[in-house]
Amino acid sequence: MTTDTTRDRVLGLIASAGPITASTLADELGVTAAGVRRHLSALIADGLIEDHEPPGQHARGRGRPAKSYVATTEGQRSLTSAYSTVAVDAVAFMREHGNLDAFVEAKAAELEGLLEGAVPADAPMEKRVELMAAVLAEQGYATSVRPGPGGFTVQLCQGHCPVQSIAEEAPEWCEAETRAFSRVLDVHVQRLSTLAGGAHVCTTTIPVAPAALKEG
Repeated sequence: MTTDTTRDRVLGLIASAGPITASTLADELGVTAAGVRRHLSALIADGLIEDHEPPGQHARGRGRPAKSYVATTEGQRSLTSAYSTVAVDAVAFMREHGNLDAFVEAKAAELEGLLEGAVPADAPMEKRVELMAAVLAEQGYATSVRPGPGGFTVQLCQGHCPVQSIAEEAPEWCEAETRAFSRVLDVHVQRLSTLAGGAHVCTTTIPVAPAALKEG
């Protein structure tokens, strides 16, 4: 039982914080490096995680960064509810009968209301994003916030999507979610990648500094 629990924790942390190294996983989970590596080997063998090769870093040997890991699409799906097949069928049915858009917008409005209730409009943008990430994490999105280049943006990362199967069937879901983020934060946000689109994480770039500062 403990092995399965630790394995799930390793996979969950890779999904939410990846790319992540074995040593960081061991530190975060409070287990030995050897223990983590056993789980990593098993997860790789099962096709649930894979090595992450940063763009442009193909050198081997001395000085090469420590190997890091991300969850595969199959790994993400393994974290998803067993009801996903029924949900996908329901989405297909709604699309066929012309009422999918209304459903997607209603769910986006529901999420927007939840976020607005937790994100004060007068707080600094970085704090608002952190609060929004916390709410999303409670909803099962395995969120984290990372600084963007130059300090002018932050990236809201969602390492798990509890409705990924639905979003794969209906890309409108991700688009509506992005619009909800933009309205809650009152800034234009840009969705760079999605789990539904095959990426290892949903990434949304959010400006935290005025455009005038960027130009200066």
